[in-house]
Amino acid sequence: MKRIVAPLLFGLIGAAILVSLGQWQLQRLEWKQGVLEEIESRIGGDPLPLPAQGDPDVDKYQPVNLHGQILPEEIHVLVSVKQVGAGYRVISPFVTDGRRVLLDRGFIPVEDVALDRRGGMADISGNLHWPDDRNSSTPENDLVGNIWFARDIPQMAKVLNTEPLLVIARDVEPADLGVTPLPVDTSGIPNDHFQYAMTWFSLALVWLTMTVGYIWRQQNPKRDT
Repeated sequence: MKRIVAPLLFGLIGAAILVSLGQWQLQRLEWKQGVLEEIESRIGGDPLPLPAQGDPDVDKYQPVNLHGQILPEEIHVLVSVKQVGAGYRVISPFVTDGRRVLLDRGFIPVEDVALDRRGGMADISGNLHWPDDRNSSTPENDLVGNIWFARDIPQMAKVLNTEPLLVIARDVEPADLGVTPLPVDTSGIPNDHFQYAMTWFSLALVWLTMTVGYIWRQQNPKRDT
């Protein structure tokens, strides 16, 4: 009996730790779902006028309805769209009520980058956003070649001579021909906590199975014939 006490305790303690990690991930899952629901509610909320000075902590995802002019200058931000492939987000200046802000018009395929796009007067429904596109492996934006790898709002505002305020178009009237809006949503926000929880619970089961197997072998040693 004494021979199995230590491995039994070791197995139970290890499994308990793994189960607790799985439960922690389920708690994180509940928290993340609440965050995503709050973001979705904000995205679909009532539109407000542009803030005098945008604050990402207060104004991120805020819906806006704007009337004004899309100017012809463009920044092209490299992006990939599922089931479509590589292309660019088109960022242009938008003049509304005497203000000049950044407008993310949407997606164009790589082969359409040189085409002329309609500018002019338009009604825009969209959301304010402060995207976090850059990580440690993101290349620097190629300003000369107009190939951008991240929507760096201060840098884009400097190049296009606008306020550092970005509106992501959800709907453009009249339609921005050749440009498909990529509206703000929560699909790009990772939520893998359920998979992490299942991984920890599976490891706990494997740990217990190995513990039982070890104890059984200790209790039933093979005999030489």
